Amino acid sequence: MEILHSQCAGLDVHKKTVRVCLLIRRENGQESKEFRTYGTTTRELLSLLDWLKEQGCTHVAMEGTGVYWKPVFNLLEGSFELLVVNAHHIKVVPGRKTDTKDAEWIATLLQHGLLKASFIPSAPQRELRDLTRYRVRLTEERSREVNRVQKTLEDTNLKLGDVVSDVMGKASRIILGAIAEGETDAVRLASFAVGRVRADQHQLEAALTGHVDEHHRFLLKEHLTQIEHLEHAIERVTAEIARRFTPPPSPEEAEPTQKEGEVREAALEDSPQNGEASPSRDPADLSWAEAVVLLCSIPGISERAASGILAEIGIRMQQFPTAGHLASWAGVCPGNNESAGKRLSGKTRKGNPWLRRLLIQAAHAATHQKSGYLVALYRRIAARRGAKRAVMAVAHSILVIIYHLLSEGTTYEERGEVFFEERDREVSERRLVNQLTRLGYHVELQPIAQAG
Repeated sequence: MEILHSQCAGLDVHKKTVRVCLLIRRENGQESKEFRTYGTTTRELLSLLDWLKEQGCTHVAMEGTGVYWKPVFNLLEGSFELLVVNAHHIKVVPGRKTDTKDAEWIATLLQHGLLKASFIPSAPQRELRDLTRYRVRLTEERSREVNRVQKTLEDTNLKLGDVVSDVMGKASRIILGAIAEGETDAVRLASFAVGRVRADQHQLEAALTGHVDEHHRFLLKEHLTQIEHLEHAIERVTAEIARRFTPPPSPEEAEPTQKEGEVREAALEDSPQNGEASPSRDPADLSWAEAVVLLCSIPGISERAASGILAEIGIRMQQFPTAGHLASWAGVCPGNNESAGKRLSGKTRKGNPWLRRLLIQAAHAATHQKSGYLVALYRRIAARRGAKRAVMAVAHSILVIIYHLLSEGTTYEERGEVFFEERDREVSERRLVNQLTRLGYHVELQPIAQAG
């Protein structure tokens, strides 16, 4: 096979060690092979970097093993052409697996150009992605604490969740705080919520009559404290994400750091209204804050969802040749499974779970709109294939829209439900004309208004 890289290395990365295989193909056709083992401390990895530079290595490949590849990648980034590959794509022959053979196999595949690199974002985007993912984890932990509060209330037979829409709403927090401090009078507890909830006084009193022990009050107090702590943490992380999305102001225009939402509001002042698309601009000049505005023009996408999506895919679409490549990477399109000319299961691939979740959430939100292209798409598919497949199809469409918005630098243009009606009409016209033509008729279409 043709050798594309004459000086390359394969790394088998583990928690404590890195096994290296360096392949060098000389001009006279001779090939040298050298193996070394390094630790994973910073000093050891810097020694690996210096040795590869001394040997004239130009390309380095490694498996994406858990999180162990990240420190190696961070230290080698910028010095070589780095490839992080999916371990599933480079499996070796069973029964012949050792660290040395793994490193040699990776180096051999790299030498012949047979490795497909995984998408590794730039360092600023990786930092932003860590923040958005951490915010998701904090939000999930807050939801778990709220569930623990509801479990404690059920244990005490307090039916607060039956008479309020949000157990952690303003009125509910006042009531929960009073219960945690030892208040047991149902009449007094109900008075805290008068005018704040739809339930009347008698319903509130009945729901707030229960048996609360000392350990219940202790648990409620701990849960409320933890929820408050998590909410403050979410606010801090959100502020940091907003700061990174906001371009640094010039010294004469310096103002306090903008919070999430202020960036979008400022940018929307000059944005088109009534669903009209903005003029296209050079995507190379697109900033992170402007990209958020573009995504927020799509029905179903909030500012938080937009920041999470951009942290996963970035604002430059050059790494994805087409929208189909992006959809495949995200895992929101059918997989290829064909044998003997028959199309088997088209189950979607795993893809990027963080991006996939955001897109599905956006799809659910979009389908609850009163009208629009995405709503019409959902209804058409749900009637034939079911709600779950329809939501996945809408998620796929949203990602395709995002790809084109970022590639062209323009906002979303709402097609409306009439898009499918007009398309179906054109298809029906062509089908009927073709049928009559095959029967030997010459057909000329003329609107009724003109015919009269």
